[in-house]
Amino acid sequence: MSFNVLIVDDSGSMRAIIKKIVTISGFKMDQCFEAGNGKEAMEVLSGNWIDIIISDINMPEVNGLEFLDQLQKNETLKEIPVIMITTEGSSERMQEAFNRGAKGFIKKPFLPEDIKKILFQVIGVSENGEYSEDKAIADECDF
Repeated sequence: MSFNVLIVDDSGSMRAIIKKIVTISGFKMDQCFEAGNGKEAMEVLSGNWIDIIISDINMPEVNGLEFLDQLQKNETLKEIPVIMITTEGSSERMQEAFNRGAKGFIKKPFLPEDIKKILFQVIGVSENGEYSEDKAIADECDF
């Protein structure tokens, strides 16, 4: 199984770095969408199926925390796991993100292993990239 990922960051170069790291991490990505802030991200979400979101906190127009609030107001979108990536690593800021619905938190600067580990953990994929439901179904098959 592969996943559609939305990367939300006001820096195009940071989005490219995150996309590259996700790609080389072994995480099975189907499509990768990008947005420069929470407002653009909501537009992407209105027309595309997204399985997981990786978002910065500090962005213009609609920041990451405001974006989390918008997701929580939508019954469908609030189920999409969100991982926050930011330079703000204080425990208060992390708790605020979790209180608003974030499922994971990565501090900049980060290592590729950090992104891989949290992606696999949040989406429920084993270290070798197997989705637990796929393995259970495969174990039941005898052909």
